[in-house]
Amino acid sequence: MKTNAELYPFILEPAYKDYVWGGDRIPSRFNRNLPAGIYAESWELSDRVEGMSHAANGVLKGQSLAELVARFGAELVGRGFQTARFPLLVKLIDTRERLSIQVHPDNENAAQGFGQAKTEAWHILDAPKGGRVFAGLNTGVNQALFLDALKKGLLADRLQSVPVSTGDTLLVPAGCVHAICENLLVLEVQQNSDTTYRVYDWDRVDKTGKPRELHLEQALKVIRWSDPAPALITPIPISTKPGAKVMELVSSPYFRLESLEITAPFFVQHSGASFHALITKQDEVQLMSAAGTVIIPRGRTCLIPAGLEQYTLKPNGRQASLLRISLPA
Repeated sequence: MKTNAELYPFILEPAYKDYVWGGDRIPSRFNRNLPAGIYAESWELSDRVEGMSHAANGVLKGQSLAELVARFGAELVGRGFQTARFPLLVKLIDTRERLSIQVHPDNENAAQGFGQAKTEAWHILDAPKGGRVFAGLNTGVNQALFLDALKKGLLADRLQSVPVSTGDTLLVPAGCVHAICENLLVLEVQQNSDTTYRVYDWDRVDKTGKPRELHLEQALKVIRWSDPAPALITPIPISTKPGAKVMELVSSPYFRLESLEITAPFFVQHSGASFHALITKQDEVQLMSAAGTVIIPRGRTCLIPAGLEQYTLKPNGRQASLLRISLPA
């Protein structure tokens, strides 16, 4: 792919959400100068009207991700890109309280009019002792048992409770009933969808004192009753280069998630089939490409266009820890 002279790595300005269950760790943990408040989610890589990312650097500073996608198309997203929107949504999530028990439609459901499909993955950035998530139904749970437990206020007892620690990763397919529990800091990678069918919200009320809307009828139609519950993923080593440890955390039909630990300049060459999105977990990183050098600050997200098929990462300190998101090969 010939590189468009206008393309360069974009540091992204996220959009924030103040949902009732959210915490306040995102500004301090990710070095962001923000006023005090609830920051339940930071939509790091988002092409959605209700929470749009914008370029924060370079000559296209202020352009929305939607505008960048319209301008560059496959040169930005990857050779297989054919739709009007960026295909993924990437979030940071801080849970002071547990999220609702919920489910998302799959591609088949979406084609039948049930919102937008959403398979997602959770990478646990911080978990307390005893941290957990709910993911999937217990063996043998059918709709009748599910509804009986819901009526009795015992729905959590019908779900798989998965202990999680910092660094764990879980793939949650569409149709899987789930809930992220309290006091977790999570990176979520998902299909570009904001369709959530809430089943139970722990009898919680919103800012106005009213219960949040539930969507039981829709949820019952999209739950995949016979699917096995997800399990924690065992990372797979995929690089033997000196000064770099690259681990595959998730490989799905919709996205790929990797972790990178680098102690020396790390050269990357790829085919241009996908963008690369980098999130710096700790120290800042230099990114050098044909478009020049960009500093990725600590705790920020950088979108590397697919057309930039070569780049080098260099830690500004002794080492750097990053997460990398791309489309599957």
